[in-house]
Amino acid sequence: MNKCVFLDRDGVLNKDNPTYTYTVEAFEILPGVLDAINELKQAGYLLVVVTNQSGIAQGIYTQLQMEACHTYLQKMCGNRIDHFYFCPHHPTVTASLARKPGKLMFEKAIARFSIDTTQSWMIGDRGRDLIPAKQLGIRTIQIGDEIEDHEKAEFQVDGLKQAADIILG
Repeated sequence: MNKCVFLDRDGVLNKDNPTYTYTVEAFEILPGVLDAINELKQAGYLLVVVTNQSGIAQGIYTQLQMEACHTYLQKMCGNRIDHFYFCPHHPTVTASLARKPGKLMFEKAIARFSIDTTQSWMIGDRGRDLIPAKQLGIRTIQIGDEIEDHEKAEFQVDGLKQAADIILG
């Protein structure tokens, strides 16, 4: 069984944008992210991104534009992310069990990579990121403080580097 750090994308790995981030030019990797990714990989963690990308269903951007951002992130971090799971659906357009707070993206990764949920973590900046992790027995860390009290994570930090320090500490 493998240990894993599940990562939300927007607001955790790159600067969140309320009008969506879908071009490489606008894809701003947050401070400390590349160091944190490197440290987590060196400690033997799988790194799996689980991200809602509803702008695809809404026709704001294409899957190819999103994939270009992921390719850029992989290049910048030395190809250390093991897999990107994304949900292109939006509840006003199409329903999906994969869309967080649904668990399907997590369950696919758990099955594919033989992940031990008791040794794994989820890092997100919204309650919907943390809900499926908690349901699956995955420990949680939240970036920032914009989460309702009933959805709060075990730990709250300002950035991914601090989250990695907790996991590795």
